Amino acid sequence: MSLSEFTVFIIDDDAAVRRSLKLLIEQENLRVQDFDNAEVFLKALKPDFTGCIVTDINMPGMDGLQLQEALYHHQCTMPVIFLTGYGTIPRSVRAIKAGAVDFLTKPITREKLLVSIRAAFVECKKLMETNRHNCEAKSRLSKLTEREKEVMALVVQGFSSKEIATQLDISHRTVEIHRGNIMHKTGAANLLELAQLAHDTELDDYKYSN
Repeated sequence: MSLSEFTVFIIDDDAAVRRSLKLLIEQENLRVQDFDNAEVFLKALKPDFTGCIVTDINMPGMDGLQLQEALYHHQCTMPVIFLTGYGTIPRSVRAIKAGAVDFLTKPITREKLLVSIRAAFVECKKLMETNRHNCEAKSRLSKLTEREKEVMALVVQGFSSKEIATQLDISHRTVEIHRGNIMHKTGAANLLELAQLAHDTELDDYKYSN
């Protein structure tokens, strides 16, 4: 997806600020939608929303930090840029630690805002690619049986087929069959790719039971 297809979602209870920000962003030929409070935005939020959120941190009702927490529970990974007229250091630190891209004080200059928005778009694209990669990895892993997952977890930890056979109390030949099935089902070309797949899906922490 091209960055030009992303949208800036403005959330601010001040209508004048929303109009100003929207005009500024539209002049850069960027898509933009605005909302007067966090609750309205959350009701409109859809899984296919892509881009970034530019929100006031101090709003009546749900404030910016509460919105950030709600986005996490909605599994929304769009980067957040906070704007405030009287931000404090503790709040800005809390926002950044929670994943905010930037914390800007009003009045914000055109240059600073646009730099933050473009950085947020780049971050959004990275997150989308990571999520897509993880979904593909989990899909490939879902083809394995529970026994094959047990074998794979031990394989990527460096255990030999003989050692795996002993730990799982199965024959060496059975382990070799499982290993062949694992490589075929996951599409891994070698042990390195298999290890990366296990890491991406946290299978390297898989616990087996005898």
